[in-house]
Order: sequence, then C-alpha cells, then structure tokens
Amino acid sequence: MNTNTLARDNILGRLRAAPLATLPPPPDVKAWFDAQRRGEDMAQRVVRLRTAMEAVKTEFHDVTQTNWPDVLLGIAAAKCIGNLLIGSNTAHGATLQARPLGELQLVRYERPIEAWRDLLFDGIDASLTSARSAVAEIGSIILWPTPSEPRLMSLVPHIHFVLLDAATIHSDLHSAITAEGWSNGLPTNALLIGGPSKTADIQQTLAYGAHGPKELIVLLRHASGAAS
Repeated sequence: MNTNTLARDNILGRLRAAPLATLPPPPDVKAWFDAQRRGEDMAQRVVRLRTAMEAVKTEFHDVTQTNWPDVLLGIAAAKCIGNLLIGSNTAHGATLQARPLGELQLVRYERPIEAWRDLLFDGIDASLTSARSAVAEIGSIILWPTPSEPRLMSLVPHIHFVLLDAATIHSDLHSAITAEGWSNGLPTNALLIGGPSKTADIQQTLAYGAHGPKELIVLLRHASGAAS
C-alpha cells in the first residue's frame, strides 16, 4: 500500500467514525410571519401598496367591475396611445374589445414572437395585463405570465396597464405564497413589479424606461360601488 492510499484510507476512516451531527429543527417560518403580521383590513393594505408604489411613479386609478374599460380608454386618449396590446384569450381583453374604442386599436398577442418582433418592439404603444395579486409590505404587484399573456407584454411596451383586484392584495409575500399555493406549481416567470422600469448611472441620475415600461398604470378594481 503506497503512502497516498494509506493517507486516503485514514481520512475516510476518521470521517466514517465521526459521530453524526444532530441538526437543529427547522425554523417555524409560518409562526414567525404570523407573529409579525399586521392586523390590516383590505383598505389598509390598499393604502400601504399605493403609498409604496406611487413613491416610485406608479400611477393608480380606482375603478369598478363595470367602469374600468371606460377609465382605461379615457387614459389612453389623454396619453395619445394609438394601440394597445392585449392577451390572446382573456376575459378582460374580451370585455375591452366589446366597447367602442374610438381611435384606439387593439392588438392581440396571438403569434410567435419570431413572426412579429419588429412590430412588438417598435410599433406597440402600450399593453394591458391582469395581476394575480399584490403585496402591500414590499409595494409590488405579482404577475403570473401565461401563454395568453406572455412575459414580454409587461416588458416591451412603453406603457403598461395592469388590472388589479383590490381583494387580492396580501399583507406580505409569505401570505401570498401560502394563500395562492405557489408550492403546487410556478410559471416560468413569476414576476414582482414595484414600479416602472428605472436605472441610474454612476452620478446617481435616475432614468425611467431604460429596460422596460416607462409608465406603470394600475387600474385598482374594487367591488361594485367601492371605488373612491
């Protein structure tokens, strides 16, 4: 037996003879969050979310189940938006299509990106997607991309409209993950969006729209009659 083999066997022997460490019990994450959670109602969660996101130039509009298309169309007209990208097969897209659109043209995302890349990147003014939910504590909206509403819809157009139901705003991220059953399956990209795209150079000059939408407009949909 050569020296190297003997040294190896000695090392392995000591490792095998060493007692197994007793691992501490895993932390009780749920108990910790339960102890820290604020006892907020929906109105308080709405205020916290809006305060955090409006601080980074997110635009909020209170809407209802019935008037949100009219509010969106009014904003689009005021901002001179010529076209709006919608999902290929969504309930809110169908609702919008049923309204008189005036000068606004709707574009459905129904082709592979290779077939219309130039138009998507250079010819689309704005997009509309739904939000799965939101997190008040970190001031973020959760998007859950699907084949009907791919990730690029929230990334490429200069203006991004998001339809968010007020009842889906969670107090913290742990609440969202557990209540929505994220452990049962995630999309390729689960997105948390805290505001319009922004970046800063070495002189700390903040610029919006460098890597995504320059404007984020949230249509905060309340139960009928609850919008203020």
